[in-house]
Amino acid sequence: MENQYDDALVVSHDQNQIPSTPVPAAANIPLLADNCDVVGIDEAQFFDHEIIQVCNDLANRGIRVILAGLDMDFKGNPFGPMPFLMATAEYVTKVHAVCTQTGNLAHYSYRKSKDDALVMLGEKEAYEPLSRGAYVQANKRVASPSKKTKK
Repeated sequence: MENQYDDALVVSHDQNQIPSTPVPAAANIPLLADNCDVVGIDEAQFFDHEIIQVCNDLANRGIRVILAGLDMDFKGNPFGPMPFLMATAEYVTKVHAVCTQTGNLAHYSYRKSKDDALVMLGEKEAYEPLSRGAYVQANKRVASPSKKTKK
């Protein structure tokens, strides 16, 4: 689990928080879920594919599993186990930010830096929520930067 703000809390960007237990691997989750009716998992995209079986096993035991995570990485590709988790979920709710360029719904997390690592933690300084059109335009600008002419 990524603990960007706190080791014992899930904290949103606007500082809402709830107690949590960080786990190093998906296999640890069933051990902690013995007497639970509901298990919430944040940042699910960072787990390996073992999380899929863990979630299905918990659900098959009658435990309600609620996941949060990014469905796409900064390149617009499916992110980790998320497509498989979404496919096996009974309900999927996609929540979107607002595009900083157009004011429309943002479906993409545009990375502002040139760092190409798949995982790079950051907030407003590193990522910008963009609509499809704004995302395509931003990538075009990066692929072919404008040439400034001297006068």
